[in-house]
Amino acid sequence: MELNLTTKKEGACITVALDGELNTMTAPELKDLLEKSIPETDALSLDFALCDFVSSAGLRVLLNTYKSMKAKKGTMELLNIGPSFSEVLNITGLDAVFDVK
Repeated sequence: MELNLTTKKEGACITVALDGELNTMTAPELKDLLEKSIPETDALSLDFALCDFVSSAGLRVLLNTYKSMKAKKGTMELLNIGPSFSEVLNITGLDAVFDVK
């Protein structure tokens, strides 16, 4: 399955909506988009309402993005995560790292 990414900028905040699966094949696409977005924002939101699956490769991209945003004193939040993704964050302890809304 593929991953469609939609970016919306509102003021200083960039929201990226993910539609599909964030896996080994699609994670580089998200990584590239986020790396380009980080310099342009102090607030990054990732909307997972239409994201069906997040693999370890996807988690790695999210964690690296979080570290980059934190280093520039910006914020990053995860929106509309589903039960299975929530469970993965809980099991890995990343629910204490990410701002989940």
